[in-house]
Amino acid sequence: TGPTSLECSGNLLRITLSAEYFEDKYLSLFVIDQSGTAWELDEAMAAQCGYTVTYSTWRSIEFRASALSCHSHLEKDVFTVTIQIKASHAPDMSNATTHLKSASCHYGLWSPRDLICERNYMEISVRREVPETIKDFVQDEPEDWTLLFPEAKAEEASIWQIVFHQPEEKRALLVSNAWSAGYGLDTTDSRVLLRVPYTTAQVQLVEDQGITFFVLRSSTFYKYRWVILMLDTAVACPVDGVDYTNKTITWTIPKYIPPLSAGVTSFKDVLVEAGVDLRKLSAKEMASRKYVLLNELKAITMKIPIGAEGGYYKTSVSNGQLGVKYIINLFLEHQWEDNKWRLTKHTIFKEIETPFEQAEVAITNNLNLSARIMNITVGTFLPDVELVNLTIGEVTVTVPEAVQHGYLIHRTRYANGSKAYVIEVPLDAPSVKKEYIREDMRAYTLNVTLTFITYPSSETFVVPVITLSAVKDAVLPSAREFCDGRNLHLIITHGNVDQNWLPFISDWHLTQEAAQKYNYILRDNGTHLEISVPFLSPHVSYEGVHTSAIKASFYLTLKDGITLARRRDFSVSCIFSPSELIQCLPNGTVIITAVKLVGGEDLDTALLVLRDRQCKPSLVTEKTATFKFNVNTCGTSRRFNSTTMTYENEVLYFRPGEDTPIYQMKFLCSYAVKQIADVRYESKKNPAPSIKSGLGCLALSLKLFKEKSYSEPYQESEYPVVKYLREALYFEVELLQPKDARLDLNLDECWATNSQSQDSLPRWHILIHGCENNKDSYRTVFHQVNYSLSVRFPQHLKRFEVRMFTFIQDTSLLQE
Repeated sequence: TGPTSLECSGNLLRITLSAEYFEDKYLSLFVIDQSGTAWELDEAMAAQCGYTVTYSTWRSIEFRASALSCHSHLEKDVFTVTIQIKASHAPDMSNATTHLKSASCHYGLWSPRDLICERNYMEISVRREVPETIKDFVQDEPEDWTLLFPEAKAEEASIWQIVFHQPEEKRALLVSNAWSAGYGLDTTDSRVLLRVPYTTAQVQLVEDQGITFFVLRSSTFYKYRWVILMLDTAVACPVDGVDYTNKTITWTIPKYIPPLSAGVTSFKDVLVEAGVDLRKLSAKEMASRKYVLLNELKAITMKIPIGAEGGYYKTSVSNGQLGVKYIINLFLEHQWEDNKWRLTKHTIFKEIETPFEQAEVAITNNLNLSARIMNITVGTFLPDVELVNLTIGEVTVTVPEAVQHGYLIHRTRYANGSKAYVIEVPLDAPSVKKEYIREDMRAYTLNVTLTFITYPSSETFVVPVITLSAVKDAVLPSAREFCDGRNLHLIITHGNVDQNWLPFISDWHLTQEAAQKYNYILRDNGTHLEISVPFLSPHVSYEGVHTSAIKASFYLTLKDGITLARRRDFSVSCIFSPSELIQCLPNGTVIITAVKLVGGEDLDTALLVLRDRQCKPSLVTEKTATFKFNVNTCGTSRRFNSTTMTYENEVLYFRPGEDTPIYQMKFLCSYAVKQIADVRYESKKNPAPSIKSGLGCLALSLKLFKEKSYSEPYQESEYPVVKYLREALYFEVELLQPKDARLDLNLDECWATNSQSQDSLPRWHILIHGCENNKDSYRTVFHQVNYSLSVRFPQHLKRFEVRMFTFIQDTSLLQE
């Protein structure tokens, strides 16, 4: 355990950095040479010097070094490599911790020719063959290579130059130039080494038996004493040869690769072995994993079931879609004998990655009804995936910030290393949409987008999470209905589903403006919706008219504010006295309102008449027609008895061209007869009429209205009212009691003071003896009051308009 682990395999050393230990840290790798100098490892240096750095299973990091790497120390049959690892939580590597790891491995016997195909480089090392005659040569004079070949080192054995064989030409590079071009060259006591990164200029792509190879044809020259020797250092590594069919990986490697078999006339297999992650597998182990290794006449074939033991899955993203790829790190060792090299060992490391396969993300909603929490599980995901942020509505937040929005997020890890994310959201969180479904059911909808990132590739993908939970917690609005003498009332108590429901009368949206137009009252204080409509209103339905009662009904519908779907119906029905339709005035004037009954929708109220068809309504609405006439006109009949005089007429409706009415409403007016006598009189000059003063109790009201229409007075909660100078104020004085049609209301004086006391000074008269003040720059304007459904006694009201003013003394404003 610990931050690193070590494994040796032949001429290779592997150090694995623990995913758990180095998770969420920035890393830098260094190689330490024998003098203690640290060399930072980058891609170019790694390929030139014999190092490979890969991300293996998920987030583990793997470092591999060749026995003949640049900084390894060889002693007898052991090579030692020392690396330094710096880890920091900051990208600038501040406050980094340092880990030093020195590892030694035994290496086996070298073959005359050793070939390695690594992930990022090709390597060939060949045995130096020095003829016996040269070994026995006795030199009398010291060597002086600088006279002939200044580039050659004055050492017993050293590489001098390398010649690349290309189709169009041969190109020679001195050692220093070859190093600058990215090649790695070295000698030991017994071997010459050439290391070739795949990206170097002289590497060619050559196809053989349908397989493409990276190929470098080269000859390496080295000096031994006074002799220059040449070695064939050609190297070839397969590029492809991988096929994916029937959930199986098939890897094919030709045996006879032309650049490696030049000049060879005989060939004999010695050994074919394979494994995974540097570990050779026995035939029994391969069979248990269902691997197949075939050593055929011209090729070696390896078959691996996709998903088999030894490989792993990693997360992949293609065009924003989540998917997976299966990864397996295979290696193949092929040894053969030929007449040129005797024994050759060819070791190939091959990381195989299957094509992208789209994956679906499972989303499970486990509702905790008792706690009123949506418990949503998203996943599973492979360990190389992390949740980084959430988009809630239009706001994107990180995982820690999501708590402020009511989201609690935690990870669940499973035994196989995979994980899932669990999101807990209260049903009452602001981002959870609530919608009424039916009866007592509400739908809670969570709509959040999760953004994930993969490591180490830093690819991102999103997972929309839309979950719906149906809960039996709907509280529907309920209503209380009642009537008073002149109005029908609905008081609706809000539930928890109707926050966005709108009041409709049939298909007509009842807004505040619409309510004011018809003198309806519409109030909503958040908990209750109050609607009041007068008995005689366009939206009231009437039925069952007879001598003792009339049934008036008002219907209201609550509709969804978005879809306008019908949600809830309410109605109020009340029995009213027919006297509400008839006014029999003492002076013989009759005012009667006829109403359209349920079932008579095609009746045109404007065509209603009395017995005398010349008597037509003076005021018409869609559902009512009002007649005003004298009892001695319009075909009114009368009859007497000992105590009363009764007048009778009818409201009739005739279809055009017909004489039989289809609508008929009789009405009566009865007057008490106290005394009947014959009166003699003679004509003489009548005296001027006079009114005697007297005492009595009158109930009056003074109201200030918002507009000239006198439809909406200021409520008590709206005082004090703020107005600009010269802005109009609309006053109304009404005689509330007694309701006697014989009374007329006349105003004598009206004045304004600078305080709430009516007797205080200064004061300014608005009306004097019932007339406007002629000293006023903006004189009071009287407004006529006419009979309407809401004004039954116009003579009981006075309306006038005053311009806003203030009190001043000299040029100073007087305040209370």
